Amino acid sequence: MGEFDLIARFFTRPVRRAALGVGDDCALLAPAPGMQLAVSSDMLVEGRHFFAGVDPAALGHKALAVNLSDLAACGARPLAFTLALALPRVDEPWLEAFARGLLALADEHGCELVGGDTTQGPLNICITIFGEVPAGQALLRSGAQAGHDIYVSGTPGEARLALDALRGQLHLPAATLARLRPRLERPTPRVALGLALRGLATSAIDVSDGLLGDLGHVLKASGVGADIDAFATTDLLASSACHESATGQIDQNTLLQCALAGGDDYELAFSAAPAQRGAVQAAAAASGTPVTRIGRITQEPGLRLLDRAGQALQGRFASFDHFA
Repeated sequence: MGEFDLIARFFTRPVRRAALGVGDDCALLAPAPGMQLAVSSDMLVEGRHFFAGVDPAALGHKALAVNLSDLAACGARPLAFTLALALPRVDEPWLEAFARGLLALADEHGCELVGGDTTQGPLNICITIFGEVPAGQALLRSGAQAGHDIYVSGTPGEARLALDALRGQLHLPAATLARLRPRLERPTPRVALGLALRGLATSAIDVSDGLLGDLGHVLKASGVGADIDAFATTDLLASSACHESATGQIDQNTLLQCALAGGDDYELAFSAAPAQRGAVQAAAAASGTPVTRIGRITQEPGLRLLDRAGQALQGRFASFDHFA
């Protein structure tokens, strides 16, 4: 099977929203009047971002999910995406499953595959995604204001617990691992929440490298600091991870490290004014996404972790960095 046969068989579909899809030198996108394009790219490399031999359908899902998460953090509605795919060889069953996982999530979010590239080489997946957001309404990292609340969606740390268990660094009961593993391999992009937060959130970011590290980007862009209740997220994670006979098997420091700096969560962290607490909870309910208030923005720069008594928590919680 040649390159263009591969594309035609597994990745060519009719487009409904784009002006031109797969098969020409460029795709043509036409955002609605008054809208801006939101564009993001993410690359997944075998051995770096996913295990060799991972379920290809799950990999197809995750490859698109991590890009949809970027659109969610911007409050953008998905439009279309391109796929650049390097393959060691043509493996038709693998491609069928990969395409199925990828395109099922694309259909769920009305996001069309409109182009890309294929080549031979080590397994590498790069997606560029396009969304639209009303001009001036995009959620940005730079809008956090002193006195505003800080929230996070979902349960940060579940993906890291699953990763550590799969690496053999942590023992989890089989039932617990089976429940947490999809958080690593099939993350849920919080697109509906991002859309619901337009006009409510004053800043936002997707949590991909670890909650504290990603929040740090917001604080730097906004020129502010934050006080974070370290146990607000850890209590969520303990409730989740210790659900099935795992109680007592995961020490507190591991829970803190996973919840605060674990990475691969693809949740949203965002700020909003205290007067909007009811509206934030309504947006969370409308989008079917749980959110938890975990701290507040401060005028004084720096990120401070607080224990249950409101005192400074000692410890270093470093988020993931590809080149650290």
